[in-house]
Amino acid sequence: MNGIVIREIKKEDNPQIAAVIREVFIADNFPKTGTAFADTQLDFMFEAYDKPRATYFVVVDTEINSALKGKIIGGAGVSQLESSTENICELQKMYFLQEARGKGIGFQMIQKCLQEATELGYENCYLETLPEMLTAQHLYKKAGFEYLCAPMGNTGHTTCPVWMIKDLNSSY
Repeated sequence: MNGIVIREIKKEDNPQIAAVIREVFIADNFPKTGTAFADTQLDFMFEAYDKPRATYFVVVDTEINSALKGKIIGGAGVSQLESSTENICELQKMYFLQEARGKGIGFQMIQKCLQEATELGYENCYLETLPEMLTAQHLYKKAGFEYLCAPMGNTGHTTCPVWMIKDLNSSY
């Protein structure tokens, strides 16, 4: 899609990306507890990903005629899977405003995150999601993720009972 830029998060992006994630949960009526909505790091995303083997990307609208021009419309990141000693990262906090959906941005973001995870040396990428996020699950499957029967690590996302993993040594 033209009219967007995917870039690494900056400290000054914290309020905007937190607002985007909260807006998605509220607009789509997703559970607020046991999900990313309740994460303490939500207001400090730059700081949460400002560590080795982690990164977070934001999507900025650059369309001249858009009411969202210059605004963050989504984001996603990767970081070591919490409480795991294996070489597995987690695709985290991938959310987009309604206006950004259906334009291929989500798939672009997955590819960007998987490429970064590979460059950071991870062997696998894990994710958790909600059952009602069927479009997201379709994108994950398209990118090569497969369903798991049980969760990995200790993310604290107790209301996200859909678990998926991708072998980063396979093509994406």
